Amino acid sequence: MTTFDLSPLYRSTIGFDNLASLLDSVTNNDRNQPAYPPYNIELLEKDKYRITMAVAGFTEDEISLTSENNMLTVAAAKTGKEAETKRTFLHQGIAERNFKRQFRIADHVKVTGASLSNGLLHVELEREIPEAMKPRQIAISGVVTQKFLKSA
Repeated sequence: MTTFDLSPLYRSTIGFDNLASLLDSVTNNDRNQPAYPPYNIELLEKDKYRITMAVAGFTEDEISLTSENNMLTVAAAKTGKEAETKRTFLHQGIAERNFKRQFRIADHVKVTGASLSNGLLHVELEREIPEAMKPRQIAISGVVTQKFLKSA
């Protein structure tokens, strides 16, 4: 795996500390993230996304979703009721193990809902850009004022 040295970004930029640390955490995070549970990230339409996770064997009560500081955390833990009943598996292919998966979400992306059906957890996200940050058209006038001519 290729490793990138991002230290020049810290030396040659001012005010972009968050961007450099974000890039650094993304490159390090891929190696530390477990592969379980599998998930998809879909673009449904402009500014609407869905994360779908395969969480077979878990109920709504055993799964928790937390969104804080641009980080979405999905965690699940078995309640232990099934551990009381002893089961003998000839083959266990469904991994009902506890997990914690984190997704870094961009600014102004909000979780709008979540649903669990047929062993799939669907988390709906939407980007809501504030009006002040949206691009706006600036009119260009053809009149040159004397004030600008004198200063040039």
